[in-house]
Amino acid sequence: MRVGVFWLISIFTITAGRDGILGRNDGIKTKRGLTVNKRKHPGPVQEYELLLQMAYRDSNEKKNLKNFLKLLMPPSLLLHGPMEIIRVKATTYCRSLNGALQCACEDDHTWFPPTCLDPQKCYLHTAGSIQSCNCHLSNLSQSTNFCERAKIWGSFKINEKFTKDLLNSSSAKYFKYTTGIEIQLTEAYGRIQGFELVQVTQFREGSIIVGYEVIGSSSPLELLSAIEQVAEKAEAALHKLFPLEDGSFRVFGEAQCNSIVFGFGSKSDEYTLPCSSGYTGNITARCQSSGWQVIRENCVLSQLEELKKNFSAIADNATEAAVSSLVQNLSVIVEQSPSTTAGNLASVVSILGKVSTLSLANHFKVSNSTMEDVISIADHVLNSASIPNWTVLLQEEKHASSLLLETLENISTLVPPTALPLNFSGEFINWKGIPATKSQCQKDYNYQTEMLPQNTSITIRGHVLIGSDQFQKSLPETIISMASLTLGNILPVTQNGNAQVNGPVISTIIHNYSISEIFLIFSKIESNLTQPHCVFWDFSHLQWNSVGCHLVNETADTVICRCTHLTSFSFLMSPFVPTAIIPVVQWITYVGLAISIGSLILCLIIETLFWKQVKKNQTSHTRHICMVNIALSLLIANVWFIVAATVDTTANPSGVCIAAVFFTHFFYLSLFFWMLMLGILLAYRIILVFHQMTMPLMMAVGFCVGYGCPFVISVITTAVTQPSNGYIRKDVCWLNWSNGSKPLLAFVIPALTIVAVNLVVVLLVLMKLRRPTVGEGMNRDDKATVIRMGKSLLILTPLLGLTWGFGIGTMADSQNLAWHVIFALLNAFQGFFILCFGILLDSKLRQLLLNKLSPLISWKKPSKQNSSDLSAKPKFSKAFNPLQHKGIYTLSHTRDSSNDVTLTQFLSTE
Repeated sequence: MRVGVFWLISIFTITAGRDGILGRNDGIKTKRGLTVNKRKHPGPVQEYELLLQMAYRDSNEKKNLKNFLKLLMPPSLLLHGPMEIIRVKATTYCRSLNGALQCACEDDHTWFPPTCLDPQKCYLHTAGSIQSCNCHLSNLSQSTNFCERAKIWGSFKINEKFTKDLLNSSSAKYFKYTTGIEIQLTEAYGRIQGFELVQVTQFREGSIIVGYEVIGSSSPLELLSAIEQVAEKAEAALHKLFPLEDGSFRVFGEAQCNSIVFGFGSKSDEYTLPCSSGYTGNITARCQSSGWQVIRENCVLSQLEELKKNFSAIADNATEAAVSSLVQNLSVIVEQSPSTTAGNLASVVSILGKVSTLSLANHFKVSNSTMEDVISIADHVLNSASIPNWTVLLQEEKHASSLLLETLENISTLVPPTALPLNFSGEFINWKGIPATKSQCQKDYNYQTEMLPQNTSITIRGHVLIGSDQFQKSLPETIISMASLTLGNILPVTQNGNAQVNGPVISTIIHNYSISEIFLIFSKIESNLTQPHCVFWDFSHLQWNSVGCHLVNETADTVICRCTHLTSFSFLMSPFVPTAIIPVVQWITYVGLAISIGSLILCLIIETLFWKQVKKNQTSHTRHICMVNIALSLLIANVWFIVAATVDTTANPSGVCIAAVFFTHFFYLSLFFWMLMLGILLAYRIILVFHQMTMPLMMAVGFCVGYGCPFVISVITTAVTQPSNGYIRKDVCWLNWSNGSKPLLAFVIPALTIVAVNLVVVLLVLMKLRRPTVGEGMNRDDKATVIRMGKSLLILTPLLGLTWGFGIGTMADSQNLAWHVIFALLNAFQGFFILCFGILLDSKLRQLLLNKLSPLISWKKPSKQNSSDLSAKPKFSKAFNPLQHKGIYTLSHTRDSSNDVTLTQFLSTE
């Protein structure tokens, strides 16, 4: 049994009679008056929605109520004139829980977001299998959004000039358009089974874009299908009233965006509305995947607009008293403002900025009451709830937050020593000023503050310490300090990519005074971030800057910074590499680099030992030149990598870091371009078999490609990005990925392009080698060298490509341990891969190396076989008969031993 359950029943009626008979009464909501053909109806027709709440206790009572509704007759005594009930719906049932309502939909009905029932007092609860509408009230006097079985949306465009009257629901033009459209669409859709209601929901600019909703009792698919079948009829009916744009009429069963304010829309639709009563300006939203998103908003309180005009009037003849009065009025308006819109924020920042500029120009002093008003205003606009509005404002005025901070600092310097000490502690900003007396300056200056972020119980602390030795040269007048958590959220972070301010922004101002050392201790807001960077807000470049600041110490909860100047400070932290990953990656990197450097040195030693033997033909000679330069480039790059890793970016001059990054970039690129040269040589030898290039020319091409191209790329990258401090990262010595120019692309793009080119070359070579005609123009040594080159490229190219592919993965998903470990492994062991697959994979070099090492191995087999043994193992399986083919043959020795005889056919005629 369900006790206390009741239905919400909507009864729609139409009555004909005198105007104004029925108005708004308890439980009765007038929907809209409709004017119809007076020949058929002597008076205007009114449509009303009557809300009934009917309680039932069990399923039997519910069944009886359904039967009663079917027999319901209009209450003729209540109304003058004939009346007809056109629709009775029981779609929603509710129960009372602790003085509140919880409502749900009947079978086959659903809520249509964004709201349910009363939009002011109810919210839609979507968690769980059944969506419920929870209302903070015990009874409903009226309702706007019941559960519905189906809702279809439609839109079309009228080729007429849009006017703001269409945004005012009480204007005559709005009434004319909505009434005409609804009558025509109701006539077109009236015979559709399950059709109940059509209503215009919005007018948008762009000629005139009209949006409407169709509500029905059939399924959404059935209703949509039926509406599409009469679309031409509906469009023709609308053409009778308005000049519709061809092809603009459309209906759809799902609205990507839907809200009470902006109505429905499709992706990328933009909708501009005037601000609500009491405000000037407009608000524009764009339909995105997450719903309507406000992209522009300049809604300003009328009182603020008036205050801006008053300030302009007194600006030329301003006095301290007039400025103080204006600030006081601003404080009152801001505190009484019902909401902090982006337009209000912009106006407040603008007015305070003008007050600051005017006061500085006229050398006005700021009284303690005026300073209190300024901090009160700042506390209101820095409310953490206003951060979304700051986000909207900063899209249009990106320097607004910087201007606010600068204004607060400038006004603070105008407080005379006689008005101090003062201490104002708001919820979102703390301000403290003291006079700099001789006794005060003989001891350290301390400023401490505590703040509590929203939705957390963790106290965030800030501490400023200036040693007494900084005040020995002379005495300043005042020392001002202030702190805010919200400023860290609204001052943009343009450097370090996904870094964020992770503590309070603390400003310390000593007017016309400089110091050489200040210590700051910050609490961390989020403890899971890493890589702290001590920074200050640079008003010249409008960004965070680390010059003159460095990290002293970091604990689990705090960061200690030391700076050499005064201004507004904080620290940035980044989730780029999780803390747990760092020791693992470092260990792999150091061990791998040691093995890699040892392997590369061994490569160069092997090449040196057997240089005479491997350069006997041009192809082999050129291949080994490429391998030597590949090994040498990676060796030097690894050395510079170690130099870069040892540089302390917080303390050392950036010149060392820039040099390390430049040479690391250059030699890593050289490695890949020599790989490209190896691919070019392979393609040249296998495709242009009969073409012979001189060795000096081939060497010139090789060194131009191998070192010339990387040098050009490295120099251009440095020249373009370094002037804007975007060349290197702030936390480590490596190419920057976070800045807008992304210089790391100058390495990643060439490297991955070469990998792709070499893979294509290897595939082409494999296809060519399958054709028997290819080998006829190449001697055996050249062909063996080509095969060895192909094997090296086939293995090394994917390995090197995968290495930097995983490197990109670490940037795309920086929290994934697998990306970092695999990248560190592949990157650190590149030298070992070159030794294995570039040198030791060469069977000729392996044999030479074994022969060289044979005296050192006691258990090795005899290196040379007796001539009798050799004669017992014939070289050719078939009897040698040089005359079985016509042509000229030659016998040649490839090595000193007599058994290595090669038959080469250099001319053949049939």
